[in-house]
Order: sequence, then C-alpha cells, then structure tokens
Amino acid sequence: MEKAQHNLGTSFGWLSLLMICLLSLTALAEDIERTFQVKEGGTLTVVSDLGSIEIETGDNDKVEILVRKRGGWDDDEDDEPRFEVEFEQNGNDVEVRGEYKTRYRNWNRSPKVRFMIKVPTKFDVDLETSGGGIEVGDLVGEVRARTSGGSLAFGNITGPVRGRTSGGSIVLDGCKGKADVSTSGGSIKIGEVDGDVDASTSGGSISIDRSKGNVVASTSGGSISVDEVMGDIDASTSGGSVTAHISQQPKGECRLETSGGNVSVYLAKDIAVDLDAKANGGRVTSDFKVSLAGELRKTRMRGEINGGGPKLYLRTSSGTVRIREL
Repeated sequence: MEKAQHNLGTSFGWLSLLMICLLSLTALAEDIERTFQVKEGGTLTVVSDLGSIEIETGDNDKVEILVRKRGGWDDDEDDEPRFEVEFEQNGNDVEVRGEYKTRYRNWNRSPKVRFMIKVPTKFDVDLETSGGGIEVGDLVGEVRARTSGGSLAFGNITGPVRGRTSGGSIVLDGCKGKADVSTSGGSIKIGEVDGDVDASTSGGSISIDRSKGNVVASTSGGSISVDEVMGDIDASTSGGSVTAHISQQPKGECRLETSGGNVSVYLAKDIAVDLDAKANGGRVTSDFKVSLAGELRKTRMRGEINGGGPKLYLRTSSGTVRIREL
C-alpha cells in the first residue's frame, strides 16, 4: 500500500511539473501582427539582431507582418521580453527592426524568432539578420539579403538579386537582372539568369543552369558546373572539376581553372577563340582542329580554333582538359 501511494504521489508530481512547463511555454510565446496599406513599387526593409525572415507575395495594397517569438524571457526582469520589434511606415516604404535588448547577451537562451511577411507582387525588399535563414518567393523587384548565419533561398525574381551569408547554402531559382551571391561556407545553386552572374563560396560547389550574360564563379573547395553561358566566363576552384557550356561567341577572355580536377569546356561549333590549355597531371584533348601555329602536345595545346578570337585559358594542376563540341 505504501509503495502504491508513493507511486501515485510520484505520478502527481510529474503531472504537476508537466503542467508548469506547459504553462511556462505558453507564457513564453508571443505573436505580433501588423498590416500596412501601401501601393506597388515600395520597399520593405527588415533589420534584426536575430531570427529567420520569410517573404511571399499577397494582396497588392498591403504589407502583412507576423512576428512569431518563442522563448527568450529574462528571469530577473519581471518576465519582460529581451527581444523587441519596432515598425515604421513612410509612404509606400515599410521598415521593421528587431533588437535584442539585454545587457548581457546569452545566445543559447535567445528567443526563437520568425518574420513571416507578405508584400505586393511588385515590391523591393532589403533584408538583414544576424542569425537565421532568409527566404524570398517569386517577386517583381530588387532583392537584397544578408545574414550572418543561415541559408538563402530565392524564387523567380524579376529584378536583380544580391545575397550574402557568412555560413549557409544559396539557392536562386532564377532572376531577370544581375545575380550577385556569396557565402563563406556552403553550396550555390542558380537557375536561369537574364543577366550577369557573380557567385563565390569559400567551401562548396557551384551550379548554374543558364546565364545570358557573363559569369564569374569561384570556390575554394568544390566543383563548378555551368550548363550554358552566353557571355564570357571566369570559373576557378581550388579543389574540384570545372565544366562549362559556351553557346555563343564570347567577346572577352574566358578562363576555367582548377587545382584538383578535370576541366571540360563545350563550345558551339562556330565559336572562334585562341586556345591556351594545359594539364599538368593529365592530357589535353580537343574535338576542334587547332591551328599548327601554336603548341601541340599531350599536356599542352595552344593555337587558333575557327580562325582565332578572344583567349580561352584552361588550366588544371591534377587532371585532364577536354575541349568538346556542343
């Protein structure tokens, strides 16, 4: 009997503790909602000390904001939240600021914050967070996004895109305008771009479906693949293969380099270039006839293709170089 009473008391104890935890979690949850009447063509600016940011399109005359906070209350300040959000509207422009207002920041106990925002279809966004990912859906406007720790994901953007992250992957479905993206650690995947592409990562692969302009791509560790470029290309990696398809006559020099991997370039049959290819750890092969005026060896090939033109510079320190016809 005593054992049964003990077990019953223990059960009630655990139940009470669970109820206290649930009540505490409820108390630590807060949603902030704001709606602003605007017209298309404005700008949404979000600057926050922490939290993820998610942007999608909604009604064309509103900016609808939901800020969801979970946890992060101070024990010694009468349960006042340590994270505050301020809003400001100036015409069609809306600004949101999130500030972590503790004297001593304990990032392990910081609140979990999500900014979920709907903007008109035609709207510019300028987004910055010190800790969290950023997602932007299909949008007609200029997109600027910066995060100190998190991934970046963009839909089809009718306008230029500039993205920066100190640690995370970057995905861009496509854009009309220049795509300028950089990460200190993660892969980059880009769809079709109606403009130039500038993509760099300190550690990860780079994949580009199509660029109607010039491409500059660099990584310190990973492969680079460009399915189609209509302009000039400069692609380099310290560790991985480089593959590019050049479908139109370049106007300037093209360079593909790797310190550890193969280099493969596919050219439309009428493209004219001055080839300068070298493979220190393998061979150089070409589907095109290279003029005898240059140097032709197993590991080095220099000369004109289709009468010559801008330089096509190909290098690998450990691998093979292949020049193929599209």
